[in-house]
Amino acid sequence: MSDLNQKLAARRGGDQARGFSMIELVVVIAIALVILGIALVQARPTRTQQEHANTAKDQVQSALRQARETAISDRRDVQVEFLVNPAGNPSGSYVRLTRIGGACCANAVILMMPIHNSVVFTTFSGEPDSPDGFGNSGPIYFGGIAGGPPAGMIYQSDGTFVINGAGTPINGTVFLGVPNQPTTARAITILGATGRVRSYHISGTTTWLD
Repeated sequence: MSDLNQKLAARRGGDQARGFSMIELVVVIAIALVILGIALVQARPTRTQQEHANTAKDQVQSALRQARETAISDRRDVQVEFLVNPAGNPSGSYVRLTRIGGACCANAVILMMPIHNSVVFTTFSGEPDSPDGFGNSGPIYFGGIAGGPPAGMIYQSDGTFVINGAGTPINGTVFLGVPNQPTTARAITILGATGRVRSYHISGTTTWLD
């Protein structure tokens, strides 16, 4: 009987050992599924952020083209401003267009546009200058000046983009992105002599594509 009991005990011990190994396997699989789920959740906002950055880029490009077309069609200067947290508005980055009335009329704001969702005027560490090479020492960089010239910038009735009051064509770039997400970097450039607007998106973190 003692030998039989010993054999049964050994068998039960073996079953318990095999059962414990199965439990460990289930736990490992469960942990792997949790990690996979977290990875999928984290990947989804990244795609959404890319979409937001593209929408913001298109917004700014459209606003600048609107400013140029309005200046030409109305034969009035249109001032372009890039604002951050302007008074009386929700916090964020904005583009404001103001038609200059001149001697006959008052100035009129024709657009006060908030940038889409979490996208802001920003640059990222190690981000290269745009292919047009107008400089990138600040998110708003025109004529070698971060933030643009103090006198402001306007589209004239001939479609050129110039320093307000001076009439000197000015080149520059607006940089956008979702904070802390370098792959969402976007850039919109203006060539002052013609008023031409172009846009770019980053590939990886080092190469601009149009």
